Amino acid sequence: MSGRVVHFEIPFDDGDRARAFYREAFGWEVSQMPEFDYTAAATGPAGEQGPTEPGYINGGMFRRDGGPLSGPIITLDVENIEDTLAKIESLGGSGVGEKLPVGDMGFAAYFRDPEGNVMGLWQNA
Repeated sequence: MSGRVVHFEIPFDDGDRARAFYREAFGWEVSQMPEFDYTAAATGPAGEQGPTEPGYINGGMFRRDGGPLSGPIITLDVENIEDTLAKIESLGGSGVGEKLPVGDMGFAAYFRDPEGNVMGLWQNA
């Protein structure tokens, strides 16, 4: 389990407004992914597998749902989501939702830490 920060997510109420803001304020390349109802956000040069230079990560944006995914989320890389969730639960955290496939790239899940923060997990395929 690396535990490295590999992704971030920013919820929005107005997708066009959010995309325009981050594009214009920071020069991010944002691209809608309708098949996932998601917007990819590249914060620097990127290839098919992510950033092509060290020192930054890319992320995404999604429609705020009013539930647990209502604030920004930091996503951590893990070898196995199920094992990590079991460890998280043994330490006072809890899973949020189900493990989900993300195309053929890997799997994502969310958890709540003992302080109430919602964070993400990523497992490569």
